[in-house]
Amino acid sequence: MRKALLLAAILAVLGGGAFWLLSAPRPAFGEEDAARFENGDAARGRLVFMAGQCASCHASPGQPDRLRLGGGLALASPFGTFFPPNISPHPRDGIGGWRGIDLANALMSGVSPDGAHYYPSLPYVAYARMRAEDLRDLMAYLRSLPPVEGRQPPHELPFPFTIRRGIGLWKLLFLDRTTITEDPARDPAWNRGRYLVEALSHCAECHSTRNLLYAVKESARFAGGPDQEGTGFVPNITPHAISAWSVEDIATVLTTGQTPDLRKVGGSMAEVVANMAALPDEDRRAIAVFLRTLPARPTPGLSN
Repeated sequence: MRKALLLAAILAVLGGGAFWLLSAPRPAFGEEDAARFENGDAARGRLVFMAGQCASCHASPGQPDRLRLGGGLALASPFGTFFPPNISPHPRDGIGGWRGIDLANALMSGVSPDGAHYYPSLPYVAYARMRAEDLRDLMAYLRSLPPVEGRQPPHELPFPFTIRRGIGLWKLLFLDRTTITEDPARDPAWNRGRYLVEALSHCAECHSTRNLLYAVKESARFAGGPDQEGTGFVPNITPHAISAWSVEDIATVLTTGQTPDLRKVGGSMAEVVANMAALPDEDRRAIAVFLRTLPARPTPGLSN
């Protein structure tokens, strides 16, 4: 009996040690990379900000200025309610004390400046595939915005989702840091559209069905699925659903919110349109070009 207890104790220690090592936060960049994320172009950073949909989650709720990034919007999920943080340049309540490398590690590896995991409610699974120069320019733009006082409430999550360390294991399975590179067999519009859709605008994070571990199910990527807030279905944006839409039709939706059948998009997509409308015309067309080449996939759970 004593030997069995000793063996169980040894296995528990080994298991705990393995968990601790495997779940450790792993920043994408070290101190030697710090200079890469400074002295960016704020004008270019504004386009990264709009394409990245930053204001949709981080703008202070209850007021009209989408550049007051005080955070605090309640985001419901099956795991509880998340409250995006203040990302204004306020030195105490926002990210005014951050360096560019801190933003890069937050967005490209989901790791905070103090070395903790961020929850994937921050869509770093997509942002991880961004280009370093876009992070540099985004930081320059964020520093140009007005500081906003106030911090967000703590996330409202039940145990065991309060244990952030477990996110490290989730990242081992689902976080791909491979930067999106251009496909020489495709034209510039397709390559730009792919980068916008799969990295900056993180379209799959909403327009996909998720698996049991709440990662995007690859077989249903972009094919729509249950809304993460439990309020219906997010539409399928593969050619299975929008094959009749032309490049011009898709670009119009992203500019005005009006679909080819004269409906207006609503909900969180209206926020997306507000951001996309600020991009150059060629970017919205590039997104349309790429979407039309996606594999046609039916939406799981719906009659298609």
